Amino acid sequence: MTTVTISFAPGAYTVHAPATSANLGPGFDALGLALDLCDEVTAWVADDGKTTVEVTGEGAGELPQDETHLIVHAMRETFAELGAQPAGLGLRCVNRIPQARGMGSSSAAITAGVTLANALAGGRLSRADEVRIAGRIEGHPDNIAPCLLGGFTIAWTEAGGARAVALPVAPEIRPTVFVPAVRGLTAHARAALPATVPHADAAFNAGRAALLTHALTSAPGLLFEATEDRLHQGYRAAGMPETAALVAHLRAAGVAAVVSGAGPSVLALSPVPSGFRPGGSWLAHTLAVFAGGARVSAGRIPG
Repeated sequence: MTTVTISFAPGAYTVHAPATSANLGPGFDALGLALDLCDEVTAWVADDGKTTVEVTGEGAGELPQDETHLIVHAMRETFAELGAQPAGLGLRCVNRIPQARGMGSSSAAITAGVTLANALAGGRLSRADEVRIAGRIEGHPDNIAPCLLGGFTIAWTEAGGARAVALPVAPEIRPTVFVPAVRGLTAHARAALPATVPHADAAFNAGRAALLTHALTSAPGLLFEATEDRLHQGYRAAGMPETAALVAHLRAAGVAAVVSGAGPSVLALSPVPSGFRPGGSWLAHTLAVFAGGARVSAGRIPG
């Protein structure tokens, strides 16, 4: 076994990890989109051997501030892959992505951890390596891929782990996300899915997912037809009726609307009519597509 000696970088690194929306209707567990709403995380190796986490914004006062924080866990997994572990870590998190709303907050945390650990260890891992490690931690790569690569992504898993490709999005596409006050849990949403689906529904979604790739990259006029789904949204509707109702309301108005990830947020990929009112406690955010993926920069340890 070859021993690798790693000298951890001095100073600190900061990553901007974008929000993401996965599935996009027919692309269950495969398609994703990066959105220009970023968590900002700064990390450094702590000389005193202790691990501390400071959180402001979303999740402040709720998220752990020690080794059990998801970012720290992802960093430790990445350091283990590299063959070295710093005794202590310092993290400062400015969270902007709504937690447990179907906008990829956990994937942003995992991405932050993997990229920051890689930077502190000298950048030995490729972006493909980061996708593989982050996908293993997350369990499925559909949110990890756009967070790391940016834009519109197609992700899959093979024997060697997660892989993904990124494609540019047609410049006129500017998504709107409707975020509710209530939270959701991916595990609950997955529990609502059947073990098998009709062959006709699988074939329907395969065609729509292929069409969605064309619509997002070069033919936005086809987005409404391309976002039809028969694999997951209908099965999950009873568990989040307000989300299902908003999707139906938007689609009745001609908007290419889907459940964002596992919900409960709703993503509109085509323009929302100016007079549209979602009702209830929904907050609408119109966001640019985030190109280029998670961005890491070097800096000083916060004082």
